[in-house]
Amino acid sequence: MTPPDGLPLDGPLAAAVSGGSDSLGLLLVLRDWAATQGIALHAVTVDHRLRPEAADEAAFVARTAAAWAIPHDILTWDAGPAPTGNLPDQARRARYGLMTDWARDRGIAAIALGHTADDQAETLLMRLGRGAGIDGLSTMATRHVRDGVTFLRPALSLRREDLRNVLRAAGQTWVEDPSNDDDSYDRVRLRQAMPRLDELGLGVPALATVSANLAQVRDALDHYTRAEAVRLVTQDAGGDILMPLDQWAALPPEIARRLLRAGLTHVAGPGYPPRGRALDQLMQALRAGRGQPLGGCLVQGTRNTLRITREPAAVAGLIARLTAEPASGPGAVWDGRWQLSGPFADTDEIRACGEAGLAAIPDWRVTGLPRATLMATPAVWRGDRLIAAPLAGFASDFNATLLRGPEDFPAAIRTH
Repeated sequence: MTPPDGLPLDGPLAAAVSGGSDSLGLLLVLRDWAATQGIALHAVTVDHRLRPEAADEAAFVARTAAAWAIPHDILTWDAGPAPTGNLPDQARRARYGLMTDWARDRGIAAIALGHTADDQAETLLMRLGRGAGIDGLSTMATRHVRDGVTFLRPALSLRREDLRNVLRAAGQTWVEDPSNDDDSYDRVRLRQAMPRLDELGLGVPALATVSANLAQVRDALDHYTRAEAVRLVTQDAGGDILMPLDQWAALPPEIARRLLRAGLTHVAGPGYPPRGRALDQLMQALRAGRGQPLGGCLVQGTRNTLRITREPAAVAGLIARLTAEPASGPGAVWDGRWQLSGPFADTDEIRACGEAGLAAIPDWRVTGLPRATLMATPAVWRGDRLIAAPLAGFASDFNATLLRGPEDFPAAIRTH
């Protein structure tokens, strides 16, 4: 098989492998391609511990990777004794977070995912049934970046059966997820309906063409959103995103929505930003002079300024425990966007400044930053004692560097 397009010509490269035919077939294709390019290939599997079979499936991938002479690691997610809320979304975020940290620790800049044209078509139909807009109906992005790691989808032009044929030719089995036969899932029912849709001219090739056409519309909207971002968006010392409220409100609604969503992503970090009704409700509130929290951010519109701040409640329990080593290195990262350096002690922790921190800094107002902004900024704590809060004007030889500056804002516009 011809190697998929869009692969980097330098390495090392990793592949995320669940054991199913799509990801395992892609790994085999990448193994042969990487060998011809002299590129180091790694494999990684995330065990969410949500199904009894998951550990055995991860072990199967490990054995297969070893037989193919591919280094492989298993990452596990501990969701706690009784996870609540949107579990699939939590698992997805955890999976990306674990893989990103793993790749960065090993100097791996790119991870390939096994999504195929079949996935693309199924996703389009599912989102069509939910009344999705342009972004939801467009093709999956061939690449997106999370915290410095690029995730690639090199097999989007391939069919699932293409990858299965690769495995069959090699005499290689794969894992069959039992949920693939459970017709209580929308995706399974869509797969079962695909032969009939194909007879009507609505099969995977036609759906892929429609999705690709919509992607061109999405890209055009992103282009104009980036232009407006250059014109309107600024960022203050506390990491807040600022826009003139009247100029933002005067934009075409879709461009205003995209700018707002990008601001939420830029401040709260990569992931799946709010969409649909929640985002529309926030826009209505801003135009009515009200603000509200959304997506881990606090969004306000006062004095003709639209301000997107990290929500203090979203980081209230976030702790980075330190040792003395970071004092001589680049520093410790907190909330994915602040890097702190300074004379840390072994027992120090980085936590949000919060109410307690501001109470210990009587002159925090001289910074000119809003109270809510400062509450969500990093501080160094030694037990209950505040050691430093650089953004609030109490530095004590500590420094906090913002890792996502205004130059990084356009990257938040790119949809996933």
